[in-house]
Amino acid sequence: MDAQGRGRADDIDPADQWVLNPNTGDYELRLGSSAPRSGVPSPRKPRSSEAAPPARSRHEAPGRSRPETPGRAAPPPRRRRGAPQEPLPGRRGRRPAKKASKGRKALLWTGGAMAFVLVAGAGAAYFYIEHLNDNIASVSDDGASTGGFSKDRAINILLIGTDKRTGKGNGSYGDAGSVGHADTTILLHVSKDRSNATALSIPRDLIVDVPDCLTTQEDGTQKIIPGTQQVRFNTSLGQDGRTPSCTARTVTELTGVKPDNFMVADFNAVKTLTSAVGGVEVCVGKDLDDPDSHLKLSKGVHTIEGEQALAFVRTRHAVGFGGDLSRIGLQQQFLSSLMRKLKSNDTLTSPSKMLDLAEAGTKALTVDSQLDSIGKLKDLGLELGKLNTKNLTFTTIPVIDNPTEKVKATVVLNESTAPQVFDMIRNDVSFTAVKERKKKEAAAVAARLKGTKAPASEVRVRILNGGAVAGSAQETLSWLQNEEGVTKSENAGNAPAPLAKTTLEYAPDQADQARRLADLMGLSGAAMKPGESVTNDQGLPAMTLTLGKDFEGAGVSLTAPTKAPEGVQKSTADKVECAK
Repeated sequence: MDAQGRGRADDIDPADQWVLNPNTGDYELRLGSSAPRSGVPSPRKPRSSEAAPPARSRHEAPGRSRPETPGRAAPPPRRRRGAPQEPLPGRRGRRPAKKASKGRKALLWTGGAMAFVLVAGAGAAYFYIEHLNDNIASVSDDGASTGGFSKDRAINILLIGTDKRTGKGNGSYGDAGSVGHADTTILLHVSKDRSNATALSIPRDLIVDVPDCLTTQEDGTQKIIPGTQQVRFNTSLGQDGRTPSCTARTVTELTGVKPDNFMVADFNAVKTLTSAVGGVEVCVGKDLDDPDSHLKLSKGVHTIEGEQALAFVRTRHAVGFGGDLSRIGLQQQFLSSLMRKLKSNDTLTSPSKMLDLAEAGTKALTVDSQLDSIGKLKDLGLELGKLNTKNLTFTTIPVIDNPTEKVKATVVLNESTAPQVFDMIRNDVSFTAVKERKKKEAAAVAARLKGTKAPASEVRVRILNGGAVAGSAQETLSWLQNEEGVTKSENAGNAPAPLAKTTLEYAPDQADQARRLADLMGLSGAAMKPGESVTNDQGLPAMTLTLGKDFEGAGVSLTAPTKAPEGVQKSTADKVECAK
């Protein structure tokens, strides 16, 4: 991005406009006052080789044209949108007394081998200029998301890298004529307390059921695209006109996790972002020579960027078993290294790098309609910036070779381990050993679950439905009385308000009864709520069991797994690993 492209004078380097303020010790953006200038620069002029810009949306201000940026993935329909004007950095008066931490000034994650790091550019815009809104393209979420992330709950972001050949120099990549399939997909889960996160890679050749999906067409009309059964996951995008919202619905169908937002990018994202930060360091455990991806690296540590970085994340024949799963491992190593570079002082203290990163990230990024402004991306970046990279785990959905194929080309879920992985994400369980959290949970379990247990025949409990499917209270009552011997139980109808989690409230003198019922129901210590007893239909004190939205049926344990199943591959973002 040059100065003229932002509506400034000729031959001005953007880094030269950042000046050290001796009073604050901070760099501030200082624009010359030789002529009046708008706070929002004029849009960039399209190059002669570009197509004519699309017709202006009814949401755009008159007189503002917004040419399409070359190199960006273009899943239809997309729109561009501006944001309310904010004061420029350096013109906001005195800085606050407490300086924000450097780690919160940059978004450290992005999606796919391409989309995963795009958010970093948006995070840099925390102190950049509002005109970056004009770089951001968006598509409708079509109701496939939760409506957007929230600061008071866990965050789930779907990150998609496509194999579409858009952009300068990308004609030889991907599949010829590809409509832009979901080539690389990561579901990023960030815990509610922001102490840990899991980046779950979804193999493109995984056999799934793609559900019917409502899509918004380029002309604004809506169309339902019929689902298909037992097909590759990557066909959830592009195939039959499917938009990213179809991929989001497929992920929900597969994992039970509904994304809050999604982001999409093409090949150019890796090239532009790695160049913006001055290259990324990777390690290979052997000489690599892949004629398909054009990657050639000798054994050892290398700093790669641009075309070479793209070749690295596309390589599969030269590493591991030569398939897509081996490539996923390589991409996870690359993303870990890129995140470390983004969080390093070398990046965060360089105004020119942060400017380049913000510009590159927002140009390469296509987001859902709930995340279509710098303000929203900045808020997301601040939430993600609270996480320490050592507690970010990269893992892959457990799969096995498709048993129906003689020539192995696709994979299917490993039913012995995949459900547990999905359950951990749904229940916000970390794949890393977060000491503070483990101590807190251990104390709760020790205090509430350990001790004597009353006989089942002495357990008195009233059962309420607080968000479970209709009939769950009666189903549980029948199971407890007929199969578990809890005869002093009764159905108390619906709870006054729905609950996300099943709870058991009891008085101190009912702790032994509570422990017995918790053992039968598979309740965790966190589900047990010391409190007061209630009076049952016989006029006797009883506990209150409220079935929440997490209730899956009588006899189904409600205790989430506390660690990843044996054999599940995982790595953390703070460690350097060499490709093999």
